[in-house]
Amino acid sequence: MLVLTISKYLGELGGLDEWLMASLGASALLVFALPGSPMAQPWAVIAGNTLSALVGISIIHVVQEPLIAMPLAASLSILGMFILRCLHPPAAAVSLIVVLGHVFHYRYAFFPVMIDSVLLVVAGAIYSNLTGKKYPNRPS
Repeated sequence: MLVLTISKYLGELGGLDEWLMASLGASALLVFALPGSPMAQPWAVIAGNTLSALVGISIIHVVQEPLIAMPLAASLSILGMFILRCLHPPAAAVSLIVVLGHVFHYRYAFFPVMIDSVLLVVAGAIYSNLTGKKYPNRPS
């Protein structure tokens, strides 16, 4: 609710941004319900979502056919997350949302994707620490 409200206040919240909320809902599940998971840590959430948006935008610039662009964007997003050690499963959906929405502006990766991811991590940290769960966690 916090992410949606701030997004509405900061920018134009249209249909495409509302699609993004579905992916962020899956991110929220990891951050709030499984705060100890490596896939729920701030680097994974923020970098994974932002990288996937950047990959999706780059792919849609090169490949106009959605049936080719979608699997290419998702697979390259997963590869990028693997290389950067920021695996976050819901982020692959971000690349698909970008392709399906024909997003050509790279600013979309920073707002709403990155900003919403940061807000989600901050809200998750506040909630987890208030409820006695440690978040974020350092790798062992």
